[in-house]
Amino acid sequence: MTLLKNYIHMNYPEKIITVDKFEEFEFKEKNSVFTGQVYHCEAENEAANILETIKKKYYDATHHCFAYKLINRQFKYSDDGEPGGTAGIRIFNAIEHFNLINVLVVIIRYYGGTKLGVGRLGKAYYTSALNALEKAKKLEKVLFQKIIIESDFNYTSHIHRILSNHKATIENSEYKERANFECFIIPTDLNKITFQLTDISKGEIKIIATSVYYYK
Repeated sequence: MTLLKNYIHMNYPEKIITVDKFEEFEFKEKNSVFTGQVYHCEAENEAANILETIKKKYYDATHHCFAYKLINRQFKYSDDGEPGGTAGIRIFNAIEHFNLINVLVVIIRYYGGTKLGVGRLGKAYYTSALNALEKAKKLEKVLFQKIIIESDFNYTSHIHRILSNHKATIENSEYKERANFECFIIPTDLNKITFQLTDISKGEIKIIATSVYYYK
């Protein structure tokens, strides 16, 4: 689980589409081989580590061009020595075509001895990225917010019922002098859950909304 903070500042969307796992597609053009690789990626340092591993594994490749787009609005793309505008931005455009978040696409090129020209080269990178992403399994993920609920034990069953009705999950429970629950809820349900718990307990249940969020 990757936790997010500062929801109001970052304005995370309620739903995102991302890729599930690694996928690969190989494309040939005029004896050059373009291998598109897709990775689920959630942070800049994670992308850097993946790229480092790829460059070591495919050390003899002519180019390692890439693009990524993250939930924190960070994005980056690189031509890695190819003519400007022929590789990185084309890969990024393929990511945008599927409206994806938290994804890294790397195109590994082995030069085949024949120059393609700017137009054909750009099309080759876009085609490689587009087809690799087309093959990748897509996942829709929903934003959840962490809340803490403190209550007397006699309200425990009501808490479970109300949370269940709103597709919320209890991540951790602690029973001492009072019951304490760490929960994840859909942010737009916060007011409804707060009202229902407050109403049923006459204000005895305490609800603390945190600034911690994640996608599931």
